[in-house]
Amino acid sequence: MNWSELSILITGGTGSFGKKFTEIVLREYHPKKLIIFSRDELKQHEMRRLYPDTGDSPMRYFIGDVRDRERLYRAFNGVDIVVHAAALKQVPACEYNPFEAIQTNVIGAKNVIDAAIDQGVKKVMGIITDKAVNPINLYGATKLCAEKLFVHGNSYSGEGGCRFSCARYGNVVGSRGSVIPLFLEQRRNGTVPVTDPRMTRFWITLDQGVKFVIRCLEQMHGGEVFTPKIPSMNIMDLVKAVAPNCKVEHVGIRPGEKLHEVLVSEDEARHTVETDEMYIIQPNYPWWGNGNWGGAKPLPDGFHYGSDTNAQWLSVEELQRLIEWK
Repeated sequence: MNWSELSILITGGTGSFGKKFTEIVLREYHPKKLIIFSRDELKQHEMRRLYPDTGDSPMRYFIGDVRDRERLYRAFNGVDIVVHAAALKQVPACEYNPFEAIQTNVIGAKNVIDAAIDQGVKKVMGIITDKAVNPINLYGATKLCAEKLFVHGNSYSGEGGCRFSCARYGNVVGSRGSVIPLFLEQRRNGTVPVTDPRMTRFWITLDQGVKFVIRCLEQMHGGEVFTPKIPSMNIMDLVKAVAPNCKVEHVGIRPGEKLHEVLVSEDEARHTVETDEMYIIQPNYPWWGNGNWGGAKPLPDGFHYGSDTNAQWLSVEELQRLIEWK
């Protein structure tokens, strides 16, 4: 892909991912146009101060909501690539406001697909979470639904039309809503809350997440769910890294929370291939044509990629380096 000739739009562009995506794409790829699409005018104002849209800048800022189908049609005009990062992501908020979660995470995904196909967008990448695998809360269920819509949205564009794929990864170090900022704040009180000492999670940095999404955009054929090979960490090691001198208060596992997370389930593994850096979950029904992943290896029977059975683990020192805190 020649990024310098591309117009790129990111929904939810003022969020943690969107800001890091903007930073990296402007610095390393120099797109013809980069459009930030989001509903918060204050965050856009603040982001515009960092990345102005004046002069010969490729930056553009669109106020809009993925729930608003007509606005998406206007915003997608002339766009080559869409990265769909807009979502309601807080588990308790989605449980208390279930209709709102569905409107944004599910109907919003459908609107993005419709607008992308009808406006001639070439590629769309949906940002998905490990919570979408075997979901036990509404947030995870809405992201699972969105993922299925993106995979099979390819059947609506047909052969040669817009291509849709997803990037699915785990917890982002230091992102909004992450446990790390919570621990950093609460360590001042001398006590940090831990739900269950056995708990494990996958971890990835924002920088790694953005570069993974860019790599997937360059490689996608359409219909794949890309999952990076990333390390796990036990919650107690996380406490040692972030708040080593604090007392630990065991508060019990919260509603809608899992003990361990899964990025590739055993059922998905049957149609998943592996490269050195990622797993590629291929669509079960590729009506629009099959992608060729020559050199990728099939997974063994019974394989699943879980945070508790991961072969790669993050040490206390490695996490401290990641969050640039000692």
